[in-house]
Amino acid sequence: MEALSPWVAIAGGLLIGTAAGLLLLLSGRIAGVSGMAARAVGMARDGAPRRQAVGFILGLPLGAALIALLVRAHEVAVTSSLPLLIAGGLLVGFGTRLGNGCTSGHGVCGIARLSPRSFAATGVFMASAALTVFIIRHALGG
Repeated sequence: MEALSPWVAIAGGLLIGTAAGLLLLLSGRIAGVSGMAARAVGMARDGAPRRQAVGFILGLPLGAALIALLVRAHEVAVTSSLPLLIAGGLLVGFGTRLGNGCTSGHGVCGIARLSPRSFAATGVFMASAALTVFIIRHALGG
């Protein structure tokens, strides 16, 4: 798989920021994926209207597929154990509910609104990710 150009990453960041800003301006809602997902499946009673949450969640993979078709062919290679990936995904989901937000809600929207709680949460996300990679790669030899 070839490396992506920095311009593709910049364009992706601009699209995410624009979408989050438009959602906030047009509906007064934060583009937090974990909150939208919880609302879409009925686990949260407050937040976005359920139809909006379902549309938001369905739009994530559909938008990614559209961009992949327009920009470049995508290659997906699972390089780790599928059960480990599923367990990791479930742990992340649990953590986002426990932390009352995820990287999209805190890292993109919260920091843009200068929320002290979001700065703290994003710092914890990033430090935890760095520590996990260090332990897996260097301490466990993975």
